[in-house]
Amino acid sequence: MTDPKAFLSDALKEAMKSRDNATRDVLRLLQSAIKQVEVDSRKEVTSEDVMDILQKEAKKRRESIVDYEKGNRQDLADEEKAELVIIEKFLPKQLTADELREVVRGVITETGATSAKDLNKVMPAVMAKVKGLADGKLVSQIVKELLG
Repeated sequence: MTDPKAFLSDALKEAMKSRDNATRDVLRLLQSAIKQVEVDSRKEVTSEDVMDILQKEAKKRRESIVDYEKGNRQDLADEEKAELVIIEKFLPKQLTADELREVVRGVITETGATSAKDLNKVMPAVMAKVKGLADGKLVSQIVKELLG
């Protein structure tokens, strides 16, 4: 996917042709979020910016799902899950917990980290390696587990 913006636009057209209203609505929301960033920053977004926006939108959905489930609003949680599935189609495949543990172990070895006090050495290095491929909350959890 060379130009995510064009890819999203093409996917929107396809969703409209096939009358897939759920996908159409989510893609419009994503395009709106991208446009808002362009307006706010007064510049055209790059492919990397688009991927960051998609990551943020996916993160919002994950957090909303947790909140709705805590509030016993399964109907709203299900809507958010459906949106998340659509958003994730446009994101790179996320690393599994086991794949992430391997990356974290490598960084711990590279940085010479030995205890939880070294968290601030390990986290930035891991996040740089897995940018866009793993959720920061999961990374933090695994780093704490391995440095524990």
